[in-house]
Parts: sequence; C-alpha cells; structure tokens
Amino acid sequence: MNNAHIINPILIPVLTFVMILSIAGCRNRSSSSSNSKVVQSPLAGKKILMVIAPKQFRDEELFIPREYFLVRGAEVTVASSATGEIRGMFERTFTPDAKLADVSAKDFDAVIFVGGSGAEAYFDDPVAHKLARDADSGSKVLGAICIAPAILAKAGVLKGRSATAFASVREILVAGGARVMDSSCVRDGRIVTADGPAAAEEFASDIVKAMTAN
Repeated sequence: MNNAHIINPILIPVLTFVMILSIAGCRNRSSSSSNSKVVQSPLAGKKILMVIAPKQFRDEELFIPREYFLVRGAEVTVASSATGEIRGMFERTFTPDAKLADVSAKDFDAVIFVGGSGAEAYFDDPVAHKLARDADSGSKVLGAICIAPAILAKAGVLKGRSATAFASVREILVAGGARVMDSSCVRDGRIVTADGPAAAEEFASDIVKAMTAN
C-alpha cells in the first residue's frame, strides 16, 4: 500500500492549530486595514482651543466635545484664566494646558467656549472678548455652549447672526444683535452655538462640520 498521502495522526492537532493561526492572522490584517481608515480622520492636523471657566465649568460640555475631537484626530488645548486643577459643576476635574492670557486665536483652527455657571466670569473679560473677536476676524471656527454664547454676544461677534444659548442668557444675545433661535444647536457659517449639556455631542458634530466645510 502507498502511504505517501496518509497523514500521521500525531500531526493532525498541530496542523489544525496552524490553520487556526492562519485564519486569525487574516482577520487581524483585515481589522488593521479597517482601523487605519478611522485614523485618517477629517480633523487630522487640526488644532482646537477649548476655554473653560476658572471654576464650575459644565463637565459634559468639556469632556464630551473634547473626546469627540480627539478621536477624530484633532489636537485639543484647554485654557482657563485659572491655573492648577479646576473642578466642574459635577465634581470632575481638569488641569488646563495653558493660561487664557497666553493663547492666541491665530494658532488654532477653532476656538470654543465651554459653559457652566462659572463661565459668567468671562462675560465682561477683555481677554476672552479679544480671543473671540480674533477668532472671528481670522476666519476661525468659533463655538460656545450653554451660557457661554453670552461671551460672544458681549464681544460683538453675534451681531446679525443666528445663535442659541441657555434660556437665562438669551436676552444678552438679543442685546448683542443676534437672531436668537429656539434650537438646541445653531450653526451660522463658522459660528456654532448650543443651549446646554444635552446638546454637547450635537454641538461637537456641528463644530466638525464647520471645520471641514469647503
């Protein structure tokens, strides 16, 4: 009898193991190829500045958009007028990367003001106002959420533009010449505003749309 094609029973488990490894390798290569598409995001190479209050920033309005931008490849810098660890309204903390007075709109593709009760500290802050005006005049994307759109209104950049904000500050927007919309999020060209934490992800999405618009 010709035994040339008879497989030694001892080798069967070994060959089975080799086949499993081979299949797994193919799947991993397919997965890696798929993941590489995620890395090639629309925000790769983009720089975003987020401004938080010196205290009592709204947690969701920082962390949800920040994560949204990071996973899409953006470089995110967080600035505040305070240094050291800052506590949010719901006890999450964050240590800013930079001092508000030391940042410039020209170094970023987007400038975003985070809300929370502490953001009122910037309502009449000349440094915050200059940052907002420089972003607007420099054709940067400019965003604000919750009560923070009042900063933009007081800086004079919402005149003749559609915007929204938390109900308590909408009169400030009207006084600043804005067309106040009863919407959770409003995008008017390069300016994006939202009315509160529930709109944090929608706000982030509209920021990305504004940054990638042709």
